[in-house]
Amino acid sequence: MCEEIFNQVALTLIPQIGDVVAKELLAHFGNAADIFSAKRRTLERIPGVGEYRANAIKNFCDHHTVEKEIVFMEQHHVAPIFYTAASYPERLRHCYDSPVMLYNKGAATLQASKMLGIVGTRQPTAYGIQLCEQFIDAFKDEDITIVSGLAYGIDITAHRAALRAGLPTIGVLAHGLHTLYPAAHHYTAQQMQQQGGLLTDFPSSAPLNKQNFPRRNRIVAGICDAILVIESGVKGGSLITADIAASYNRDVMAIPGRIGDPGSAGCLELIKQNKASLVTSPQDVLETLNWRPLAPQPVQQSLFYQLDSDEQVILKLLAEHKALHLDEILHRSALSRPRVSEKLMQLEMMAKLRPLPGNTYELINT
Repeated sequence: MCEEIFNQVALTLIPQIGDVVAKELLAHFGNAADIFSAKRRTLERIPGVGEYRANAIKNFCDHHTVEKEIVFMEQHHVAPIFYTAASYPERLRHCYDSPVMLYNKGAATLQASKMLGIVGTRQPTAYGIQLCEQFIDAFKDEDITIVSGLAYGIDITAHRAALRAGLPTIGVLAHGLHTLYPAAHHYTAQQMQQQGGLLTDFPSSAPLNKQNFPRRNRIVAGICDAILVIESGVKGGSLITADIAASYNRDVMAIPGRIGDPGSAGCLELIKQNKASLVTSPQDVLETLNWRPLAPQPVQQSLFYQLDSDEQVILKLLAEHKALHLDEILHRSALSRPRVSEKLMQLEMMAKLRPLPGNTYELINT
């Protein structure tokens, strides 16, 4: 690789020089080589640099680690993307804390016209997994690149659903490309390199630790047009990603889920606080983003949830009787009160029935 690549990698390996200061230096000097060749006093006058950081630049001598990183990139077909390069993702470039260097492995373009980040809990319900798969399958003709973090749960579900749908998918990692966490996703990561890619701002020399994940989340938010949250508790990386996306003026959307379900509490909180748009269908996502709407789906209501036997019993009773009191539903269905209450709530959210005054319910004719 050329000398400029060497200087670019070296700049990112100076501990005292973060992304914001590095971009100040680049704005002044134009390239990494001129930063290293500048006089100490010139460096000190750059905003945010000062004597301490100027000394760190002038005293940098870890050339072995730089050379090792370059050899790793060459041997493993990793493409370095520096902040000043034309190939640097334009959406991310405009984020104030965007990384100076990205490491990209795979076939995906980071400048695709439609990029959607999908995030969520690492312990999704079967309902959340089904939603994730169905939404992405509905996007298969929309030329959307699906971005996530290759973690357990919604992340890996999104990547695998995108692969099945023939959509490009990018996994943003919280570590260098010398390893993969979790290792269980190794096969999927290999597939993604043929139909997408792996992206990180960590060099292969960086250790994996929990402080890396917020940095990973900012890239997910920054390279996308919008973030869709599918199931999230009240704490966790998904909400961090949503907050970062909002700070970048990205659209944030959330699927509401069921009231009282811990796995949906985070989504409901985002919606309640007006931090996310409520979406209940793939078409809602496309319309929110002004992307081409889907053709009407003849089975739109079944997109969310396949009715189980208890729900079918309740709907059949309501179809036979114009309206029924809760006690009558309990008596005729022979189901327990908690079970009926749960199913009534679910069916109401699916717009299958509506509650009436006096603990009575009626079927919604569609």
